[in-house]
Amino acid sequence: MAYLQTLCAHCLTANRVDDSRLSEAPKCGKCHKSLFTGQPISANDAQLTRWLSHEQLPLVVDFWAEWCGPCQSFAPAFARAAELEPIARFIKVNTEQAPQSAAQFQIRSIPTLMIFQQGKILDQQAGAPPYPQFLQWLHQTLSH
Repeated sequence: MAYLQTLCAHCLTANRVDDSRLSEAPKCGKCHKSLFTGQPISANDAQLTRWLSHEQLPLVVDFWAEWCGPCQSFAPAFARAAELEPIARFIKVNTEQAPQSAAQFQIRSIPTLMIFQQGKILDQQAGAPPYPQFLQWLHQTLSH
């Protein structure tokens, strides 16, 4: 058996899960809620830091802002992609509420999408791609 560490979407507790059982709706050892919700998870600066330092599944992060029209129009595609859990975790970071993260990752335009694996950037792109192109980019990046 191979185990990996994944954070609870509700309480951010690190949980060790047998990777062959990820699709069996594992529950958090602390709060007993489902580890995977199939929905994007909002994160502030501190929470994103925790995700980046503790999550072993890939993280797909959408850096966005409420006033951004393209961000708003892309939100349903990102939410739909979040249903792909547990192939990755889907995190939304509002750059207005997480200025340290926006500065750390040099977010110059929004939306900016980044895929991380164990804290390292695998790929990134600016803009709001249509859902099919977003999925293609996800699968290409995650299959390498």
